[in-house]
Amino acid sequence: MAKVAWVTDSTAFLNEDLRNHPDLYQIPMTIIMDGKEYTDGVDLTSEELYARLKTLETPPKTSQPAIGAFQDLYEKLKENYDYIIAVLVSAKLSGTVSSSEQASQLVDIQVYSVDSKILSYPLTRMILKGMEWTETGMEVEDVIKKLEMLRDTGETYVLIGSLEQLHRSGRMSGVQFFLGSMLNVKPIISVHDGELSVREKARSEKKAKDKIVKLLRSAHEKKPLKEVFILYGLHPAEAEEWKEELQGEFPNIKFGCYSLGATIGVHAGENTLGVSWLNGLD
Repeated sequence: MAKVAWVTDSTAFLNEDLRNHPDLYQIPMTIIMDGKEYTDGVDLTSEELYARLKTLETPPKTSQPAIGAFQDLYEKLKENYDYIIAVLVSAKLSGTVSSSEQASQLVDIQVYSVDSKILSYPLTRMILKGMEWTETGMEVEDVIKKLEMLRDTGETYVLIGSLEQLHRSGRMSGVQFFLGSMLNVKPIISVHDGELSVREKARSEKKAKDKIVKLLRSAHEKKPLKEVFILYGLHPAEAEEWKEELQGEFPNIKFGCYSLGATIGVHAGENTLGVSWLNGLD
């Protein structure tokens, strides 16, 4: 059986087991605050990031890993693996996929760079499913095809914690920010085909959450869901509270709460809360 190395970036949610997984490797993103560079997850935690955001003089920025970082890792991996599958943050939100693709041209091992069109735990769940498929002996090319099909069944809806941060980071237009902040509108941001867009608007957080639950209910009625991921910025208690509510209405779905991490927190804010699922997950 071919030996496969899995690679991702630091927008993926990795628990302790995954961080210690022998065949999974993570390349960190860079966060730049007031001219100083930090390595996501190495010298900057989510808690430290959110504390610093309140005192910054200039908007923070994020930067994808350099081509050289991927090249160095791929060179090491070719000693012990037959293939590399890199499942990475949406190419429409970051240049990380491009860095991996360019690095793959410089090394003597087959690298498949997969645009997850998403981030955080949904990206991680794709990797876990891909690992299951490779462990059954499935050909790598077939695993890639199935991952891309699974990816395209995803739905993600998010209540952004800070419209101002999203606007300052360049991820939301001035007009949308102005409307949202002036009219006290809570936009529901959808991640569709790898990019952010305003799916719906509501007058309060409660009404916005009700609309997201309606979208979840509709998807569950079309094809029963087994897993749903609740994504949050800094406050797990809010996510856990919502999980309890949702579990009451959807007892047959397994709900899990997952941190969005520092790189996404830069753009979205600490009070961000979202729900995501993969309709194609069996």
